[in-house]
Amino acid sequence: MLLLRDAHNRTIRDLRISLTDRCNFRCFYCLPNGEPPLARKDTILTFEEIVRVSEIFVSLGIEKIRLTGGEPLIRRDVEKLVEKLAELKSSQSKVRSSQLKDLALTTNGYTFPKRAKALKCAGLDRITISLDSLKPENFKRITGVDALENVLHAIEAAKKAGLTPVKINAVIVRGWNEDEVVDFACFAREMDVSMRFIEFMPLDSGHEWKREMIVSGREIFKQIDRIFPLKLTEKSRGAETAWKYSFADGAPGEIGIIAPVTEMFCGACSRIRLTADGQIRTCLFSTEEYNLRDVMRSGATRAEIIEFIRTVVMKKETRHQINDVSFVQPARTMSFIGG
Repeated sequence: MLLLRDAHNRTIRDLRISLTDRCNFRCFYCLPNGEPPLARKDTILTFEEIVRVSEIFVSLGIEKIRLTGGEPLIRRDVEKLVEKLAELKSSQSKVRSSQLKDLALTTNGYTFPKRAKALKCAGLDRITISLDSLKPENFKRITGVDALENVLHAIEAAKKAGLTPVKINAVIVRGWNEDEVVDFACFAREMDVSMRFIEFMPLDSGHEWKREMIVSGREIFKQIDRIFPLKLTEKSRGAETAWKYSFADGAPGEIGIIAPVTEMFCGACSRIRLTADGQIRTCLFSTEEYNLRDVMRSGATRAEIIEFIRTVVMKKETRHQINDVSFVQPARTMSFIGG
């Protein structure tokens, strides 16, 4: 089976699957207005459909699957889905010559502590937890929820369950949490986690994004490096989104800087996304979607589904257009797309 490649000769190896558009947080940079969720039964992909399409994607060379949302753990019985997807890590299949290498999940951590062990046992490899402030009041201001302790417990639970390396995502926004960058670096050292700093992107439901709110990746690096000198882990980031750094003094923990606005990495992009309602998105900032759900539900054969996927992947954009005067923010926000 030929690998998935787009028209720019990029190989697609990373599939992000949104399990739900719903979330129990109201982060200002994502879902502050609490947009109404999609219709449920008729619209959202079933777990059976997710497993079926995931198997097809893996047969086409997808090596990494990340389950996202919304908040994916709002969906019932996610552990059962993880167990089925984990079977794709086995090479024993008559229709697949390739296999899944990495199964991950991104969560806000709210309900994660009591599910960590079950998710690990089901076959989950890694976890990414969102944490945008280490200060209780500021955490509540950013997320709309007084739940910092829940998230800190989630990080401990992830480590205890062996879902390592634990990655922590922080969206850094001027006027909100840029003064905590060094505190986050301290946290990475103390907790031995991978701290990922992400530039603010125009995907919020409130459409409040302004360029002056961006704290650039370069600025984040300088803030940390001034206090804790950093050492680049690899000379090339490859198809990864983050530049990765270790602490020059040998302390535990890792720093990752994701700068999609000021240092775009589109040229090496290996990702494709599937929304909760079964739409393929070739880029976070796409203005078009491709309805894989209806193709599957129409009774399409495996070969027809593969042909549809290949055709869509060939339409993957060269790059995003955030920095263009003509940029138009996607109609759907991050909670509907999946990160």
